[in-house]
Amino acid sequence: MTTTRILIVDDHPAMRHGLGQLIENEVDLEVCGETEDRETALAAVRRLNPDFAVINIALRDRTASDLDLIPEIRAVSPRILMLVVSMHDETLYAERALRAGARGYLMKQEPVREIITAIRQIVAGGIHLSDVMNQNLLLRHVGAASRPAAADIDPVEDLSLREFEVFRLIGKGLQPRLMADNLHVSTKTVESHRLNIRRKLDLADAAELTRFAVEWVHRKT
Repeated sequence: MTTTRILIVDDHPAMRHGLGQLIENEVDLEVCGETEDRETALAAVRRLNPDFAVINIALRDRTASDLDLIPEIRAVSPRILMLVVSMHDETLYAERALRAGARGYLMKQEPVREIITAIRQIVAGGIHLSDVMNQNLLLRHVGAASRPAAADIDPVEDLSLREFEVFRLIGKGLQPRLMADNLHVSTKTVESHRLNIRRKLDLADAAELTRFAVEWVHRKT
C-alpha cells in the first residue's frame, strides 16, 4: 500500500495539531511535516519532498495573500498536490487557487472529516470543490445562455490572481511602492496591473479605482 506523505501549512498550532491527528489515524496517509508560514513551508518542501500539502491561506491581517505560496511551492516541487483550506469566501478564492496550481479548495466551515475526503479525491486524480463552487464553475463555462444575469456577477472575478492581489491592496489603502514590496515586483509592474484593473472594471481613473476597491474590501471583509 502506498502512503501519501503530507505537509501541513497553517499558522494556527491547534489547527495543525488537530489536522495532524486526523491524518495520522488513516493507514494510507501520514504527516511528514508541519510549518506556519511561507518561508518554512518552502524550506520544508525542499527538505522533505512531500507528496501533498494542505495549505491555509491567511488574508485578514496581512497585506499579501498566501495564494502566492501555491505557485511558489509548485516551482520547488512540480509534482506536489495541494489542497487549500480557508475561512475565506470560496466564490472569490477557489477558482484562483486552482489557477495557481492547487487541486482543491475547502472552507473551514465544512466538517473537518471532509479534509480527508478531499485529500483522497485529489490523490486519486480528481479536483475537490464544494457543490456550490462546482455549479458556479459549470455556469461560467457552459455558455452565456446558462450564466447568471450580468448584474449578479462580481466583475472582480475576471481579474487575474496578480491583478486581484493588487486590487485588494488598493482597497486596503497601500501605496504602489508598498504594494510592490509586498508582492516582490517593481512599482512599474504594479502600475501596469492598476491600468489593466481599471480597464477590466471599466473605471475612469485612479480615484474611481480606489473608491471601488475600498468599498469592495469593506463589503468582503
